[in-house]
Amino acid sequence: MPTAIIADDEDLPRSDIRRMLATLWPELQIVAECEHGIEALEAIDVHQPDVAFLDIRMPGLTGLDVANAVNGRCHTVFTTAYDSHAVAAFAAGAIDYLLKPVTDDRLAQAVQRLRERLALEQPAPDMTQLLGELDRRLRGDTASRIRWISASVGDTIKMFPIEQILFFESDEKYTRVVSVDDEAHVRKPLKELIAGLDPDLFWQIHRGVVVRADAIARARRDELGRVTVELRGRNEKLKVSQAYAWRFKAM
Repeated sequence: MPTAIIADDEDLPRSDIRRMLATLWPELQIVAECEHGIEALEAIDVHQPDVAFLDIRMPGLTGLDVANAVNGRCHTVFTTAYDSHAVAAFAAGAIDYLLKPVTDDRLAQAVQRLRERLALEQPAPDMTQLLGELDRRLRGDTASRIRWISASVGDTIKMFPIEQILFFESDEKYTRVVSVDDEAHVRKPLKELIAGLDPDLFWQIHRGVVVRADAIARARRDELGRVTVELRGRNEKLKVSQAYAWRFKAM
């Protein structure tokens, strides 16, 4: 019997997909319904489903983050409220998406493809390149990228060129900004800053940490499989959560 999880931070889209799947694919067993990305990742680890229906935008971890973390372990169908500007990144047939609000006809097409792949025992495709392209499209073009970070320290405004910043770290209501030779706190949450960062240059390695990729000297894995990042020219070590450990697999 095929199995699946459904992940969406809104109740109605989750229940709609579950209801339609009960008719279109009655033998499919829904083993978990998740409200955010971290819960979805845990459910995939526990249940090892054949299919994951993932909302692209979820709190904690996005659907893209979850798909990256479990790449190749299950077939993925994204649900999204975004138009063709975003979904144009999908390669035809390699991975599927459902535009919200999801219709019976469109879900039926996705179900047919999934059934065919499972019947032929086709492995889930490697989505690394596609997910990177989709992530770039969803973040917007380079015109909206952050070039400077300004932070108030007493009666002084510190200016940090984006190319000198090593990492960002959530600190309650603030975000800690660390450069090559200085640091400060800004009154802006990390999740808002992420939207203006180039995803090729800045990698999220934890829900509360984003690091400049070329500042990473090495990544170390302990006996329990936990990954820690070391930066060039600094003694500070940054923890990598399980959801982002995929970035540090050996090539």
